[in-house]
Amino acid sequence: MIAKEILVLAGTAATIGFVHTVLGPDHYIPFIAMSRARRWSLSKTLFISFLSGLGHVLSSVVLGLVGIAFGIAVSRLENTESARGGAAAWLLIGFGLAYFLWGLHRAIKNKPHKHVHLHADGEAHEHLHGHEAEHIHVHEHKKKANITPWILFTIFIFGPCEPLIPLIMYPAAKHSVGGVVLVTVTFGLTTILTMLTIIAVSSWGVSFIRLGKLERYAHALAGAMILISGLSVQFLGL
Repeated sequence: MIAKEILVLAGTAATIGFVHTVLGPDHYIPFIAMSRARRWSLSKTLFISFLSGLGHVLSSVVLGLVGIAFGIAVSRLENTESARGGAAAWLLIGFGLAYFLWGLHRAIKNKPHKHVHLHADGEAHEHLHGHEAEHIHVHEHKKKANITPWILFTIFIFGPCEPLIPLIMYPAAKHSVGGVVLVTVTFGLTTILTMLTIIAVSSWGVSFIRLGKLERYAHALAGAMILISGLSVQFLGL
């Protein structure tokens, strides 16, 4: 029979997992932004998000289990998690800035320009022309390595689940191993499902947004959104 205290901790784990995810823009904005810019399908977006979320949770779970197994003080693990959080935030900031600059360069390079055509009968006409739309676009459909999902996955591996170890795993460890497993799984499932729900709904809504002439800035805008989410984590503590 599951102890009442463990059930309370499981409920707390679910609540903290939900709030922790909703209040952390880095849990969903990067995936929504990249999905829109790179035109990922919803299934691909959710798959990448799931793997990243799983890595995000498991990295803290492994650290917490090591701490419990070797009796490492909570304060030491919190310091480790804090250092990991800082590294993840700076990685997100760096990636967002680099992607923004790349997207901006790409947009400027593909600035539409006019071409004048002269016909044999002396008639002339002009039209707007963008090299990327007619040339680069063809090459983008060829299969090639895309490291963007792996960059997001790596950043999420560094990103800690700050409340998991001190507020959930350690208190549960005072009761039983089964209790630790229950509250950890509850926290992990709640975190990942909340991520996927927000990303799915937002990606679906964003897919209806048409940027018009600003469409060529889609990558730059995605980079800016990721940069802002990283800055909000690092300097606002979100």
